Amino acid sequence: MQIAELEQRTGVNRHTLRYYEKAGLLQEVVRRGNNYRDYPQKAVERVTMVRQLKALGFSLREIRDILNALRSDSIDCERGAALMAEKKAQVEDRIRELKQVSILLGREQQRLEESAAALRASGRLT
Repeated sequence: MQIAELEQRTGVNRHTLRYYEKAGLLQEVVRRGNNYRDYPQKAVERVTMVRQLKALGFSLREIRDILNALRSDSIDCERGAALMAEKKAQVEDRIRELKQVSILLGREQQRLEESAAALRASGRLT
């Protein structure tokens, strides 16, 4: 598939796709005689994985290491498990932080709603 189709199927723009290729995240790309890139179906899976891992806080270097290990079937399970545990802990910390922010926002929302209701009741808010 050409880059336009990969862009459409993954939601990642062509500049980012080319960057991923230069960074070694997409190695399955083939150049045709006309110098157009030809992306295999596997590229959709790789780009999706990159996006998910980035969203979880993995650096591009960490993602490249994971992808290279997957490509060569030589993943160091102990190192991989430690990396996953570290990232999982970071995600759980982020979830805790977001829950605290959610509680704070809920309290502020309730305070503002009560204030608006009191102003409406007094006729000062229409």
